[in-house]
Amino acid sequence: MELHYGKPEHMEGRQEREIRTYEYLDSLGIEYWQTDHDNMAANTMEDCKEVDAILDATICKNLFLCNRQKTNFYVLMMPGDKPFKTKEISGQIQSARLSFAPEEKMLEYLDILPGAVSVLGLMNDHDNNIQLLVDEDVLEGEFLGCHPCVNTSSMKIRTKDVFEKFLPSVHHDFRVVHLTGEA
Repeated sequence: MELHYGKPEHMEGRQEREIRTYEYLDSLGIEYWQTDHDNMAANTMEDCKEVDAILDATICKNLFLCNRQKTNFYVLMMPGDKPFKTKEISGQIQSARLSFAPEEKMLEYLDILPGAVSVLGLMNDHDNNIQLLVDEDVLEGEFLGCHPCVNTSSMKIRTKDVFEKFLPSVHHDFRVVHLTGEA
């Protein structure tokens, strides 16, 4: 794996959702670095350790969640090394019992498949069905790592650009949450 500035030189064989991601970031003038890991789909944080070393960024664990009634949907961005505790988030957002949202809603709202959840998928959520929750520690890093809407590539983007350029352009706000990281 190698880290390259900007979109991949060769786009053939890439999924449309990945190509749209690069094109959208380019249209906003957002700098990013990209690496492919076709031989290893990064589905879990364990899979991402090799990618972490190359990106040298805060690698985010991105979880697609919903309330029990499946009426409110969330993407939670948190540092990859922090454990997720439903109770911690539920209290902060006044939502009883959060769980992982159904795969079909992920595809419908974000145009993303399991294992590839990313803040960048919000560019596909034109009706603002998803609320973005961000652990405060994510905001501290200069760069963050995420998928370009597929889990066979990863990107490094300035945290500031995600929150000050990308999110306003896709008309999404975010809510800061505090996760203790205690197991």
